[in-house]
Amino acid sequence: MNTGFPLDLVALVPGKDEQETLEGLLSERRESLQIRTVRREILVHPRLDPGCFHEAPAVLQSYQDRAARALVLFDHEGSGQEDRSAGALAHEVESRLSESGWEDRACVLVVQPELEAWVWSDSPEVDAVLGWGGHIPQLRPWLAAQGFWPQGQAKPLRPKESFLAALREVHTRRSSAIFRQLAEKVGLERCQDRTFAELKKILKSWFPSSSDGV
Repeated sequence: MNTGFPLDLVALVPGKDEQETLEGLLSERRESLQIRTVRREILVHPRLDPGCFHEAPAVLQSYQDRAARALVLFDHEGSGQEDRSAGALAHEVESRLSESGWEDRACVLVVQPELEAWVWSDSPEVDAVLGWGGHIPQLRPWLAAQGFWPQGQAKPLRPKESFLAALREVHTRRSSAIFRQLAEKVGLERCQDRTFAELKKILKSWFPSSSDGV
């Protein structure tokens, strides 16, 4: 890999929540991710998830000579392509990026159904960040009692609705800063979401903590 690029990574995301999540991971969790310092620029598309799906190659075109790698991250729900699988969307955008000149230097992750799927784990840090620390009942039993989190499921069936309901219950203001706090504090192995696992694998492959493979 050519190391002469000014940036290691350019990322395109649909909103501040995703931007703060990536910033938290790349700034505070490098040791946990086993990656080196990443010189980066994280772009927020003004047209949200559909913009990321339709326009990623055009938006990232000017970065081909400036960034070693490109990452596109957006939600399946809200993309306008919900009748297709998340994997099919990721493959299509990756193909268009490759054809536009990125070749094998770009990766696309489509979160199913949305970013809030990454919130839910058994970590007590989730309760604390969402304002449920010391609350009775605790967050997970409350979600179960409200019908958000069926018994035996790894996460709520409707992650975003569960997230918003939990914040309302304890009068916590919704903020993108919550996603950064979660990224910085929750154990990375506790999130069992497939796309999050893929992100960890990609970052470690692209930016290993040693100089090998850079």
